[in-house]
Amino acid sequence: MNEITQQVWGFTPASPTGEGGGEPVILYTMTNANGATVQLTNYGAAVVSVTVPDRMGKMADVVLGYDKWQSYIADGPAMGKSVGRYANRIAKGHFPLNGKTYSLAINNGPNHLHGGPTGFANRLWEGRVEGDRVVFGYHSAAGEEGYPGALYVEACFDWDDDNTLEITYFAKLDDEAAEATIVNLTNHVYFNLNGHDSGSVLGHTLTLKASRYLPTDENAIPLPEAPASVEGTPMDFRTPHVIGERIEEPFQQLIWGKGYDHCWVIDNYPQTDSVLGNTTLLPAAELYSEESGRFVKASTTQPGIQIYTGNWLSGCPQSKTEGFAYEDYYGVAMECQAFPDTPNRPDFPGVALQPGETYEQHIAYEFGTR
Repeated sequence: MNEITQQVWGFTPASPTGEGGGEPVILYTMTNANGATVQLTNYGAAVVSVTVPDRMGKMADVVLGYDKWQSYIADGPAMGKSVGRYANRIAKGHFPLNGKTYSLAINNGPNHLHGGPTGFANRLWEGRVEGDRVVFGYHSAAGEEGYPGALYVEACFDWDDDNTLEITYFAKLDDEAAEATIVNLTNHVYFNLNGHDSGSVLGHTLTLKASRYLPTDENAIPLPEAPASVEGTPMDFRTPHVIGERIEEPFQQLIWGKGYDHCWVIDNYPQTDSVLGNTTLLPAAELYSEESGRFVKASTTQPGIQIYTGNWLSGCPQSKTEGFAYEDYYGVAMECQAFPDTPNRPDFPGVALQPGETYEQHIAYEFGTR
């Protein structure tokens, strides 16, 4: 049984014209029977902290974030936030749907990333407590960031006594007359299993339940031949590998990304043309630190997992520790999601949401020690 507390973390500022503002930003704290905690905020439906024990029982916060809510405003890393309408990239910001071509905001080189410059990550969501869970809701207007269809989204967070954080995303078009849209939601939490302020994660060990990955061009858009086998490449994590072991190899994919920033195809994902119909959580990844003994296992209903080794974390607004700054490779994100640029790839599991349909996807992060 969770104990959930709420506190006002601050208030949104007025617009430059003096309008609006004054809405409360809430910090929620979920504490399980073991005293392990998760903190969330309704700004960006974000994970602010996860405090769990190491192998000796010592507690530490193992996710990167900020101690001031204002630092979450338009931060480059999208720290711990729920990103959408479409997580990851859409090539040149264009996609076809039901005979029309839509144009989205360009905010990542020539491409659209994570729903645009504001997206869902930089919105104030409505928050509420429902029993043992925290639920955030957001109404996205038709045309927001260029997306068709008025959409209502919910992000539900459950924290149990086994130290598993489960995130469930729901989405539905507002009415039967709405235009169809595309949806791909994920959470952008960064892990450092030695503690968020302990430095590099290049010594962490990563295992992926993935025999294939999506090689990309220099702008991180999957190539026509994607997916490709990981066999014989530094992208092969089917057996455990230290993240930093091969990250500097002269492999073009790693050179372009300055490290790992790729989507892997989760093994045994159902061969279906739509991600809307799968409700089975499949194991996707395990991150482990020999130093602390902590691990986090990711499982999901999504077809892919983007591993991002924090290659551009330098220059974060701040951290949660005074005088400590996050640098490149100080956290690793494991983003369970649909494949990048799916709307332009009919060979990938589909992401179209039609009127009357409900989008539902689950991501579970299980923490433990050994």
